[in-house]
Amino acid sequence: MEKRKMENLGIETSLLGFGCMRFPVTAEGKIDEPEAERMLDKAIAAGVNYIDTAYPYHNGDSEPFVGRVLKKYDRNSFYLATKLPCWKVEEPGDTEKIFEEQLARLQTNHIDFYLMHALSGDSFRKMVQMGVVERLERLKAEGKIKYLGFSFHDGYEAFEEILNYRDWDFCQLQLNYMDTESQAGLKGYRLTQEKNVPLVVMEPVKGGSLAAFADDITGKFRELDPEASTASFALRWVGSLSNVKVVLSGMSTMGQLEDNLRTFASFRPLSQAEADTIDGIVALINSRVQNGCTACRYCMPCPAGVDIPGNFRVWNTYHMYQNYNMVKNSWENGLGEEKQAKNCVKCGKCEKACPQKLHIREDLEKVQADMDRKEFVF
Repeated sequence: MEKRKMENLGIETSLLGFGCMRFPVTAEGKIDEPEAERMLDKAIAAGVNYIDTAYPYHNGDSEPFVGRVLKKYDRNSFYLATKLPCWKVEEPGDTEKIFEEQLARLQTNHIDFYLMHALSGDSFRKMVQMGVVERLERLKAEGKIKYLGFSFHDGYEAFEEILNYRDWDFCQLQLNYMDTESQAGLKGYRLTQEKNVPLVVMEPVKGGSLAAFADDITGKFRELDPEASTASFALRWVGSLSNVKVVLSGMSTMGQLEDNLRTFASFRPLSQAEADTIDGIVALINSRVQNGCTACRYCMPCPAGVDIPGNFRVWNTYHMYQNYNMVKNSWENGLGEEKQAKNCVKCGKCEKACPQKLHIREDLEKVQADMDRKEFVF
């Protein structure tokens, strides 16, 4: 198992981290505990020593389950990560109440890597104002937290503000070869490198979207290595960045785990030819964008109730990845019947307001036709 050293902490972690957000589930939607335990056992036996969970995962069931499974292992043989649900902190004292609840759920007396969960600039400022950071620092001084960090979902400016606020032990970002300019992006990565803050990466396969492509893109990966999975290239792209110390993967099947273990047991950074091929694939995917909607929302609200930016986001994503399953939930449930393009009454109000001068009414017709046809389903 490939290991990475966090020089500032003097420890070594497995490059592959087990993300406990997407365990296999039963027909009722609960964690399939026997299978999930077998997966954790196999990962640990293969050398994975970084286990990442959080308060809300699996509707709150992930932490208690992980605590029960890890109880059979020497506590010093793995690093346990979990997160403070900042949205639940309504008054300062909630910090310690939630933390103690998590210790009980996880059946441990300390957390190795404790993160302020899913920070944005606004939520971080609220936590600072409430004194939450200082309270977490006290828990660290007491030995209940070994390493203090945060996970992040916002733009680069907010990331820079948070990273510069104190000397963090580590941080966690979403990063993959399609998201180099989204959220903190590669610019954020370079800042962690400059400040010597070890980086844990989440969504390296972009929620599975970089694991399943149509035949044209899959063929390009097969030309590089006919035996390698498409997902393995996404994982290797992230792992090729030197300041990435842990690559989290939320694995739902034993097959996914076994594939990831093969990738990290004999880890190879991307060759220049592989990196060039991925750059070409990124360009190809981006070329499939159907219109230039920036989600500025000047077109909203729509008198007919259509979520215009939401429709265009689904439409563009569908064509980029040519995979209906990627957008199925957003289209069918997130937008639903009431907000879908078919409700457009062609009043033209949106087009008068659009700074991009998009042909919104015409494009909404195309959205509905494409999504009804579902050409790309696999």
